[in-house]
Amino acid sequence: MGGYSRSRCREWALQFLYQAEFDGPHRPEALERFWHHFQTEDAPPAYLLDLVEGVTSHLEELDVFIVRYSEHWRLERMTIVDRNLLRLAIYELLYQPHIPVKVVINEAVEMAKRYGSEASGGFVNGILDQVRMSVGREV
Repeated sequence: MGGYSRSRCREWALQFLYQAEFDGPHRPEALERFWHHFQTEDAPPAYLLDLVEGVTSHLEELDVFIVRYSEHWRLERMTIVDRNLLRLAIYELLYQPHIPVKVVINEAVEMAKRYGSEASGGFVNGILDQVRMSVGREV
């Protein structure tokens, strides 16, 4: 991972996905530009690439989970931070089985508290717990 933790890669992925909401559909060169704007190293860390590519390639599937378990909330009405944190965490729950569920959910909730609104931590936790149960992952 080039010395970068998964936690740091999740934060960068959230920042990139936030920015991508305004830039339109994901293009591979966009992540390179994003990376080089903030970092001087040659290439983005592999886990950052995996997260961004995984979320963007499974976006419709991830959004179905979010809509299904977010009672009375339309996807477009959610904050950009909450929506993209949920996408990241659900991607990890579905496609990164080697990462413990507790880690995925705790990291998403902590980022929601740090970058989202006052209510974001509870909102993200509630939805992710329902997704976790629906896909049969144990804490």
